Amino acid sequence: MALLTRVPRRHCLQTVKSALLLAAPRRSIASGASAPTIQIQDEQPQGFPSAQIPVPSRPEAIKNAKPFSAFLTDTFQRQHSYLRISLTEKCNLRCLYCMPEEGVPQSPTRDLLTTPEIYLLSSTFVSEGVTKIRLTGGEPTVRRDIIPLMNQLGSLRSQGLRELCITTNGISLHRKLDSMAEAGLTGVNLSLDTLDPFQFQIMTRRKGFEAVMKSMQRILEMNKLGAGIKLKINCVVMRGMNEREIIPFVELGREQDLEVRFIEYMPFDGNKWSQGKMLGYKEMLDMIRAKYPTLRKVQDHKNDTSKTYEIPGFVGRMGFITSMTHNFCGTCNRLRITSDGNLKVCLFGNAEVSLRDILRKSNNGEPIDEEAFEAMKQISMDRKQGLTTSNDPLGGSEHERELLDVIGLAVSRKKAKHAGMGQLENMKNRPMILIDENSTRQTYSPAMWKLGKTVPIFQSLSTRIHIPTHLLTTTSTHHRSLRLHSTKSPSTPPSPSPPPTNLTHLTPQGHAHMVAISSKTPTTRTAIAKCTVYFSNPTAVPLIQTNNIKKGDVLSVARIAGIMAAKKTSDLIPLCHPIGITHVAVDLDVVGLGVLDSADGKDDGSPSLKGGEVALAGETGQQKDVEGFGRVDIKATVTCDGKTGVEMEALTAASIAALTVYDMCKGVDKGMRVMDLRVVRKEGGKSGVWVEGEKMG
Repeated sequence: MALLTRVPRRHCLQTVKSALLLAAPRRSIASGASAPTIQIQDEQPQGFPSAQIPVPSRPEAIKNAKPFSAFLTDTFQRQHSYLRISLTEKCNLRCLYCMPEEGVPQSPTRDLLTTPEIYLLSSTFVSEGVTKIRLTGGEPTVRRDIIPLMNQLGSLRSQGLRELCITTNGISLHRKLDSMAEAGLTGVNLSLDTLDPFQFQIMTRRKGFEAVMKSMQRILEMNKLGAGIKLKINCVVMRGMNEREIIPFVELGREQDLEVRFIEYMPFDGNKWSQGKMLGYKEMLDMIRAKYPTLRKVQDHKNDTSKTYEIPGFVGRMGFITSMTHNFCGTCNRLRITSDGNLKVCLFGNAEVSLRDILRKSNNGEPIDEEAFEAMKQISMDRKQGLTTSNDPLGGSEHERELLDVIGLAVSRKKAKHAGMGQLENMKNRPMILIDENSTRQTYSPAMWKLGKTVPIFQSLSTRIHIPTHLLTTTSTHHRSLRLHSTKSPSTPPSPSPPPTNLTHLTPQGHAHMVAISSKTPTTRTAIAKCTVYFSNPTAVPLIQTNNIKKGDVLSVARIAGIMAAKKTSDLIPLCHPIGITHVAVDLDVVGLGVLDSADGKDDGSPSLKGGEVALAGETGQQKDVEGFGRVDIKATVTCDGKTGVEMEALTAASIAALTVYDMCKGVDKGMRVMDLRVVRKEGGKSGVWVEGEKMG
């Protein structure tokens, strides 16, 4: 391929691959052919030679078509023309199947790819034959510079890029969609697992359903005006969670031009996968055919990940991504770059190799920011024109061959197919949020790839082993920053002493975790919790009873607060499972001073608490008398059909209702006490019925 000899700085962005990364020919390495060129004359300042850019005519392009890049073709002749790039580890949702309940550790900023680095890597892959780039995350829209980045990637269309897509949860997409379309956005995969706002909050552990729907409607509106953005709805189906919504999702396509893709639930670190939760696509098909018998198969494209179907008369389609039951490995053309710059050749593979570290060799190992990027372009152009003899590596292209070799070796080692369901369940891999950090993945140095070795440098963030210095020099900056606490060799791993406890929320090593409930049998479960608010003066009770508290109806507001709290328990208590509550009742009873009738001012006969005694439990566990001026007794009853109990939901409902009473009455009584919060009854599950005060057998 001919190289640019000199161009104005305003042309640098589109041609930086020629200035930086094309010191060696690209696809011509595999073919030995070269493309004809044309002269670019527009806006050339005086004294600047014309740029040589290969632009063959259409007949010549067909006649002289080059073989696909050898670097991106594996031993099974799969041609990898599709690149997925993770822009960030962060996300504004906490989906059950994607991110562990406890979250994931965030990498230091300097370990993540910068915008210039993403552009340089993208340019390299596009010049090798990649025609489609998809931006993923985390949640890619939370990256602050996503619009400038997409503008830069959009410039690669002149080099062969055909599709620029994004996978997003849609929370903030509607605010950035117009700018993305201007940058060249061609497709949106919108992650949406439920059409029920309440269920959305359970599955994502966050609010935002309305924002997602707004993003979806905005895409459909733009498409009516000719935007041409291909819209796909990605729905992960989990048995016992959202399979009842398959038909409503299908019916989204009755009058709207979109494709709903049902995804089989896949195992990743921390998402508590179990085969019992996984709903196979054939079972989904049966559910759809039961209502729409005319459902029929559509011819798939060669590299489609989904099996596509349609219903006659519907505008939209539906697809099934069957990674667990029927893999599509034989036609896989996808490569992935993680946000910290590692190349993954298979979503389910745990082997990775760092491209970031090779790229940064041009900048003495430092991140390539915008300033360094500009300097690299200028130095490269100066070298091409013989204006400098500097040996400064900044902007040098001597690492291009190493980068291509490592990519080629990684692709060539891609297996025929990923592991089966039984193996995937127990394999170590990144959490889904960090693929498309440091959890349990294998990272290989370029040197190990070249030598054909497959020895993992790091097995896990929690593994404390001694790493030889010579290996640290070939691993990523992120890994070098790990604290190594022990000098024991890998053959003698430490033996942690388990804590002297049988608490189910602790691992044998003493780490907090969620209790696994996948093997439990769903049953109807009920829990009742009680709590009491005691007043310290006689003012509050009559005001509550006559609804004269300035903040409003105390009992009604507290009842609603308790119900809402029960539904958000998993957001408040870190190790609680999100569950589908079927019933919540919060009852509040006022016990206290007599109420004066508002009409005649006479006593209504209610018992007076003046001088009365209320028995309270002291800190020692013994009963003691405390003078009382009234109280509010609170009882919360919560029911669900599921695999885990609702004691925490009942306790949360009762306590929040009590705190609401306190908040609304503190203007007239600052000495209130919230006491006696406890579970008084539970039903269902392995332990059956338990009642407060009864001895357990």
